[in-house]
Amino acid sequence: MDILWILWTIPAVIAVEETLMDSTTATAELGWTVYPVSGSSDNSWEEVSGYDENMNTIRTYQVCNVFDNNQNNWVRTKYIRRRGAQRIHVEMKFSVRDCSSIPNVPGSCKETFNLYYYESDSDTATRTSPAWMENPWIKVDTIAADESFSQVDLGGRVMKINTEVRSFGPVSRNGFYLAFQDYGGCMSLIAVRVFYRKCPRIITNGALFQETLSGAESTSLVAARGVCIPNAEEVDVPIKLYCNGDGEWMVPIGRCMCKSGNEPVENGTVCRACASGFFKPTQGDEPCLQCPINSRTTSEGAINCVCRNGYYRTDSDPLQMPCTTVPSAPQNVISIVNETSVMLEWMPPRDSGGREDVVFNIICKSCGGGRGGCTRCGDNVQFLPRQLGLTEPRVYISDLLAHTQYTFEVQAVNGVSDQSPYSPQYASVNITTNQAAPSTVSIMHQVSRTVDSITLSWSQPDQPNGVILDYELQYYEKDQSEYNSSTVRSPTNTVVIRGLKPGSIYVFQVRARTVAGFGRYSGKLYFQTMTEEEYNTSIQEKLPLIIGSAAAGLVFLIAVVVIIIVCNRARVLCLSSRRRGFERADSEYTDKLQHYTSGHMTPGMKIYIDPFTYEDPNEAVREFAKEIDISCVKIEQVIGAGEFGEVCSGNLKLPGKREMFVAIKTLKSGYTEKQRRDFLSEASIMGQFDHPNVIHLEGVVTKSSPVMIITEFMENGSLDSFLRQNDGQFTVIQLVGMLRGIASGMKYLADMNYVHRDLAARNILVNSNLVCKVSDFGLSRFLEDDTSDPTYTSALGGKIPIRWTAPEAIQYRKFTSASDVWSYGIVMWEVMSYGERPYWDMTNQDVINAIEQDYRLPPPMDCPSALHQLMLDCWQKDRNNRPKFSQIVNNLDKMIRSPNLLKAMTPLSSGVHLPLLDRSIPDFSSFSTVDEWLDAIKMGQYKDNFASANFNTFDVVSQMTMEDILRVGVTLAGHQKKILNSVQMMRAQMNQIQSVEV
Repeated sequence: MDILWILWTIPAVIAVEETLMDSTTATAELGWTVYPVSGSSDNSWEEVSGYDENMNTIRTYQVCNVFDNNQNNWVRTKYIRRRGAQRIHVEMKFSVRDCSSIPNVPGSCKETFNLYYYESDSDTATRTSPAWMENPWIKVDTIAADESFSQVDLGGRVMKINTEVRSFGPVSRNGFYLAFQDYGGCMSLIAVRVFYRKCPRIITNGALFQETLSGAESTSLVAARGVCIPNAEEVDVPIKLYCNGDGEWMVPIGRCMCKSGNEPVENGTVCRACASGFFKPTQGDEPCLQCPINSRTTSEGAINCVCRNGYYRTDSDPLQMPCTTVPSAPQNVISIVNETSVMLEWMPPRDSGGREDVVFNIICKSCGGGRGGCTRCGDNVQFLPRQLGLTEPRVYISDLLAHTQYTFEVQAVNGVSDQSPYSPQYASVNITTNQAAPSTVSIMHQVSRTVDSITLSWSQPDQPNGVILDYELQYYEKDQSEYNSSTVRSPTNTVVIRGLKPGSIYVFQVRARTVAGFGRYSGKLYFQTMTEEEYNTSIQEKLPLIIGSAAAGLVFLIAVVVIIIVCNRARVLCLSSRRRGFERADSEYTDKLQHYTSGHMTPGMKIYIDPFTYEDPNEAVREFAKEIDISCVKIEQVIGAGEFGEVCSGNLKLPGKREMFVAIKTLKSGYTEKQRRDFLSEASIMGQFDHPNVIHLEGVVTKSSPVMIITEFMENGSLDSFLRQNDGQFTVIQLVGMLRGIASGMKYLADMNYVHRDLAARNILVNSNLVCKVSDFGLSRFLEDDTSDPTYTSALGGKIPIRWTAPEAIQYRKFTSASDVWSYGIVMWEVMSYGERPYWDMTNQDVINAIEQDYRLPPPMDCPSALHQLMLDCWQKDRNNRPKFSQIVNNLDKMIRSPNLLKAMTPLSSGVHLPLLDRSIPDFSSFSTVDEWLDAIKMGQYKDNFASANFNTFDVVSQMTMEDILRVGVTLAGHQKKILNSVQMMRAQMNQIQSVEV
């Protein structure tokens, strides 16, 4: 990684010189040591008084003996302490006599002298030590004069003085001596100054550098670490300076800058905190900035300015930007209703809050839907271009319900709206949609055909816009004109068209009718009647099956007769056997026969045939399930795991048909033959059904690997999880419509004499149009094989979904359409409670015991009394008293046609036994305060809300309504439901206590 080196200019600063010795400051004799000893030879240096260039009196040493050869004259200074210096500088002022100016001077005359030094830890030198020779002395240099003189004036003044500076190092001892050697010259050593250099203390670029001694060599660079001045910090790299041998700072690296909240003053030597009302968000040399509009600082040295109350700033807003506020409400909302659509237009808010990012959100509420007040619109309502974040002041809303009152809130929001504790400002408009005809029927299936008839079925329109009164089917021969078409009316979504020509292709279209009139015809679909040859072939193929069914029926009749005779002969024995519970002994036989018999079959209605009655189960698969070539199937992604393998979504493209989105169940590799048979048995069952509210089998893949079952794809998945994900999002009419679809599918299955055994919301699938379809026809496997699913609990050797199963089915394995009706009542409760678990956290054994004691589930919150009464009817202990699915469908149709029947709510004291109220809600009497009660129901976060609203006693809390709960500040639907159920429980317990006291 590269390092950023920041170089900057150093202001000119004179190096600091520290003097160790200066001969000119001596007030007495210098007393240096000379060699040879003065007086013993005329060659020695001699200390004399003289004058410097300023005519100040000084002590000097001079020597002049140029006529003798081999001169060796030394003078040594006193001991000089180095004071930590590593390099010593010597400044010498001297004068030299020009040899040529001396008469008769020999050739040995010199105009130079030598400079030496000697290190020592203490002052130990004597007159003889160190020895007067180059070793142990260290020579610094030979000093030569730049100018020499030839004569002295009458006053004895030296006319020409030379100044030379020499340095040496490194020195490491405590001190040293200097020595000057003359070897044949005439000179005077006027002044000697010994000093060292250091770089001075300096503040530069936001950092303080202390005095630093120069290095030991002339080229040495001594690194010095700077310290940032107060309120400054380093930038990227540590700040350094280098001190060279001349005491000069050089090679700067790095720098310090004032921290955020501080600005540089006094030429960058001080970082001063920003004054009140000013701020600085980042480090640097910039000055502090004044706070923008609608903001302030709370102290000096601020790095930002705090927005004033009611003003805000987003994370992306620069700190220099003024604080802004939320916009005012949009103005002048105009609505234009067109049947079940509406165009909304409005003017922008008068005050944008000081921002330019104002957008609009549309909140849609449906009022008068039967669940008390207004509720949010469902996902089926369409907004163009979108519902949230509109940049233009208009929106088109479609797919509303007919004859329904809606409230639309147009919110104005900007970038700081989510920071405001208050809801966005909005303008609202109330509209009531007009009646509209139903939308187009999108799907039509051929149920069956003969040589002269075709049976067709179709789905309900995506938008019925009211109760469908009937359907009109238009048809004509393909080669004929549409003007020659025939029509037929049907009150249901299934019709048989008779009187057709054999082997002819007909064009079919269907449309639905409400009180508003007919909707548009569906697209044209083509279906062909059988030829005589095809009809005869199909009869021959089904003849063995007809004979087998007739034989089975004959055997059954004989068996019934025998049983009647035996029971008549031993009536007492039969009755006593039933009293002892031996009714279970014939349940298995009766259970098998239920597939073949029906007391009230509709003429021409198909009868369900159990695939396990086939000697070769593969034959049932071939008869009831269409074989699909694997090349037509394309798996897109895995969406789950089933009992036998993976569940995937993908595409099915059959020859001559459009590609469709499908669900694909696969059989995992390594299967046994029994697993393969069990896996395909569900397809053999499903393939016999063709109803809009029963999951449709597209076909199977058995001749390739992996083995597959292919069904229509249901976009919204299982009903229980779908309801939990959309808690509180549907009107009562919508929920009843779902229940009606499930009941219609179960009526179809019951008419075919098929018993589902595992009817539950988890086994109902929901498509994108909220059409519910019965699925999962594999409970027979659970009754025979082991499973780890806790939903299915052992009972008499099998696995049974206890919470959904009728008492006689749990005890005696009496599975009939009546036991399916019991399960349907549980499904109704699941739907109206938005997917709550039946009986909550009660154990399966607790459920069995409670049912035996005639306890029944209480009505879910906001459940109409008519619906809960229908649930109670489904839970009659005597199965003969339970309604048939045909009666349930008719009952639900009446509710849909007369919504007033759904407005009456079930009171808490409706005869429902208190022990079956929500078992997850504790008895309030076990708590001493409302706070303890809130903690127990896991709503402790609302303690302060309850206290602030004076709901602080159980008497007051027990009278709370939904309006009170909203006023307290509980906005989450799940929390509202939990608290309301707990309040109702508390109220019921109080009523019981009061009645006992009375």
